[in-house]
Amino acid sequence: MNDFVGAIDQGTTSSRFIVFDRLGNIVAMAQREHRQIFPQPGWVEHDPIEIRDNVAAVVETALREADLSPNRLAAVGITNQRETTVLWNRRTGLPVHNALVWQDPRVDPMVAEFARDGGQDRFRSATGLPLASYFSALKLRWLLDNVPGARSAAEAGDLAFGTIDAWVLWNLTGRHATDVTNASRTLFMDLETLEWRDDILADFGVPKSMLPEIRSSSEVYGQVESSSLLRETPVAGILGDQQAATFGQAAFDPGESKNTYGTGNFLIFQTGEEIVHSKNGLLTTLGYKLGDQPARYALEGSIAVTGSLIQWLRDQLGIISSAPEVEALASSVDDNGGVYFVPAFSGLFAPYWRPDARGAIVGMTRYVNKGHIARAALEATAFQTREVLDAVNADSGVDLTELKVDGGMTANDALMQFQADILGVPVVRPVVAETTALGAAYAAGLAVGFWDNLDDLRANWQEDKRWEPDMDSDERDRELRLWKKAVTKSMDWVDDDVR
Repeated sequence: MNDFVGAIDQGTTSSRFIVFDRLGNIVAMAQREHRQIFPQPGWVEHDPIEIRDNVAAVVETALREADLSPNRLAAVGITNQRETTVLWNRRTGLPVHNALVWQDPRVDPMVAEFARDGGQDRFRSATGLPLASYFSALKLRWLLDNVPGARSAAEAGDLAFGTIDAWVLWNLTGRHATDVTNASRTLFMDLETLEWRDDILADFGVPKSMLPEIRSSSEVYGQVESSSLLRETPVAGILGDQQAATFGQAAFDPGESKNTYGTGNFLIFQTGEEIVHSKNGLLTTLGYKLGDQPARYALEGSIAVTGSLIQWLRDQLGIISSAPEVEALASSVDDNGGVYFVPAFSGLFAPYWRPDARGAIVGMTRYVNKGHIARAALEATAFQTREVLDAVNADSGVDLTELKVDGGMTANDALMQFQADILGVPVVRPVVAETTALGAAYAAGLAVGFWDNLDDLRANWQEDKRWEPDMDSDERDRELRLWKKAVTKSMDWVDDDVR
């Protein structure tokens, strides 16, 4: 009997497999981290083979530990870190290079080169995206230009390109496909037609034969062939991680939104069937597409560094030994001591889109200790979210009255309270915090009839905790003014001599 739906959640730092019941409750879960590879300052890579093997391992671990036979799963969904770029050989199934991670800024010089003809918004009207190192197009171009033999192999039809969802799907089913949400993050897909743009591919020098087929977010892609535990289970849903989290939050309709606190932060605001082009530094992207139904669109505010800043405090500075310790350290001081931390390690994303920015800690005095640094690091997440929310309000003409949140950092009460304070609106967390995996499970379950419709999913959503703002407006305005001043100090750092 098919009692459950599984979801592969392949994220920036780890891979997870989570099994959900009809009420959206977790019945099994396994997780495994993968290496972050830094070949040069700022560059970030992942080993696709390690990711492939970790996905297989977490599926096996979760099913075995919960004593679940594969025939108990109605379907499996996939959600993934978006924009991260993989290039592999169709015949061998092996990658020709490490994956270039969405955070990797190595193509910044190419951004400037492509922007000379038409500016940074050269492709925005068609794709909803500015030219930036964030997206897949220039990462793929870099691989074709820098991996020996890659371009000739691509032109011969021997290489396949994909974001991580396509790589995972290929290894599970042998199918080369992606969904509209991931395709919308490449800089190659037309927002209206939902097809690859031949003229844009020609501009980037990318053979169309490399690209996966674009499908909806909720349909049967194929049957699992590579895993004995999942054999013949349909893979029936794919959503990029932030769209999946929005889906898992049951934010389906125009005006509904969520903010995910992970490696980075990503706020998505649904605009329905309307394509809204931002005037305030947001991205226009696909929200989701269910089978043959019309596509739904969204505005997104993407922040590169939030949770990964806490990892940096742990791994590079060593002032904490585990991520949860940051809350106690930050709470050991009454305020930030005048310190503001702008984590522009890969430049600034929304709403600035400044690749020339780099990380800055400003306001330092001899009074400052590691508690103040930890507090400033947490507050940076909240400040960046406030700036994105301001842009959403400006673009939509609607002031949000509360913010739905999810992701690992929402377990941090100090951060969530400061977030409510600096926003001036309540912050609300659902009972099931694993909304990214849940969204992928929902998409897969809808495709095979495990759930009947969106109302079934809305009924599953339950509030877990709410944080009310408790900061007076004068203090809020002062903190925001100083934050914005700090942001200006991070800009215009990169030049020919500084990476």
